[in-house]
Amino acid sequence: MVTKTVTLILGALITFLAYRAFRRQGAPALRALMVGFGLVTAGSALGGALYHVADIGFTLGVGIESLVTAAGFGVLVYSLYVGVDDTDDTRAPSRQVTTEHDGRRRGAD
Repeated sequence: MVTKTVTLILGALITFLAYRAFRRQGAPALRALMVGFGLVTAGSALGGALYHVADIGFTLGVGIESLVTAAGFGVLVYSLYVGVDDTDDTRAPSRQVTTEHDGRRRGAD
């Protein structure tokens, strides 16, 4: 019971922080990250809660938990995929210098 509580608290915190990052940046990848962590967190608690509250049976409860958690991981993968934009080259510039005597480029140390 304690481990599920810690999982829910940390999952909710990560989901909240992803939400704040999405609100600040407006990036679709951060929105998907927030939804993914929310689903993983919800999936962690949903199966057990349904088993105890709705009396749906252990096997169905575990199945629902696994399904929601898997959906969350799928959304997390999507958020990583959406976050990669090959057309936007915002990486740090290459550390190359041109030598004056021959004009060839070489890496700077």
